[in-house]
Amino acid sequence: MSKIKMTTPLVELDGDEMTRVLWAAIKDILLKPRIDLKTEYYDLGLNERERTSDKVTLDAAEAIKKYGVGVKCATITPNAQRVEEYKLSKMWKSPNGTIRAALDGTVFRAPVLVDGIKPLVSNWVKPITIARHAYGDVYSGVEAYVPDGGKVYIELPDGRKTLVKDMPSAGIIQAVHNLDKSIAGFARSCFNYALSTKQDLWFSSKDTISKVYDHRFKDIFAEIYENEYKTRFEEAGIEYFYTLIDDAVARVMRSSGGFIWACKNYDGDVMSDMLATAFGSLAMMTSVLVSPDGKFEYEAAHGTVTRHYYKHLKGEATSTNSVATIFAWSGALKKRAELDSNRELLEFAERLEKATVDTIESGTMTKDLVGLFRKEGVTPKGVGSIEFLQATAERL
Repeated sequence: MSKIKMTTPLVELDGDEMTRVLWAAIKDILLKPRIDLKTEYYDLGLNERERTSDKVTLDAAEAIKKYGVGVKCATITPNAQRVEEYKLSKMWKSPNGTIRAALDGTVFRAPVLVDGIKPLVSNWVKPITIARHAYGDVYSGVEAYVPDGGKVYIELPDGRKTLVKDMPSAGIIQAVHNLDKSIAGFARSCFNYALSTKQDLWFSSKDTISKVYDHRFKDIFAEIYENEYKTRFEEAGIEYFYTLIDDAVARVMRSSGGFIWACKNYDGDVMSDMLATAFGSLAMMTSVLVSPDGKFEYEAAHGTVTRHYYKHLKGEATSTNSVATIFAWSGALKKRAELDSNRELLEFAERLEKATVDTIESGTMTKDLVGLFRKEGVTPKGVGSIEFLQATAERL
């Protein structure tokens, strides 16, 4: 059987621990036997980030800018324990944060739906995609403890000062920021993604309370929609609307799904994990970073599965869910195929996704899903990490 050809390489970003083991297995078992896989490879494993003083992460981001589509394995963001374990010279930043900043990207996360794993919210019959603005707010905030109280001000570049609080006793303060440019990029990424997936777009914040900060988000979204996207949305038969974050939560709970929910950074962080759990498992959550100028980086929404990796190092059997990582590859291949008009590659990526879901629906799955699976006439069977990939390969 001749292998499917690729015109343009994917930017491949390797990672850490158990997901790195699965990354290689996915390529060997599912991809390379069928595709003449062409990638530009960057090793974002923690050892290589240490060796290059994290330059490899910046180089990988530049490669995504050049080629347009990347696919990333889960990576370690080191804490104090990891600094000691890996003998690091410093506590390197999150690769995801570095790449998001370089691309000014928005993170879109959506669940993989499987017949037999029912969402905890019974009326959710279609995926709900979370669009998280991955810049600013509390994640780059400045904080301080004020031990004796007193007046705290914000001073602007023009010299104006605004009293935050005349604190009568000890307390805490926090200052956060965002940029018009980043908010506009977030808005355009959301509008473009909604058009590409033909889904309605919701955006929510709390402008009734935050009359400058959150209202600025609302105004920028509205202005860009009216001036650049309204006609295209109407032609596509999809809708954009704004509502308050608390109203959005109520609407989401009553909905049937099938839309994109755009959130500020913290809201998106919290709500994406809530949705992942309610739909079944974080290991079944896809994630794609989209820049305003149309660059894409696909990855799994979960971490490096450290506990399984330590078992693997001891030679013990593991049953690690690889679905989100498989869908990272399939998503990247589909986008590359779309950009290169490569029908064969597109059809393969679609078959890969179907084979993965069909394998689970037939009763073969990793052990984390067995307790969630309920399907009449099908008895779930938990298999090992590699056995699941092999069972999926048989359906290709």
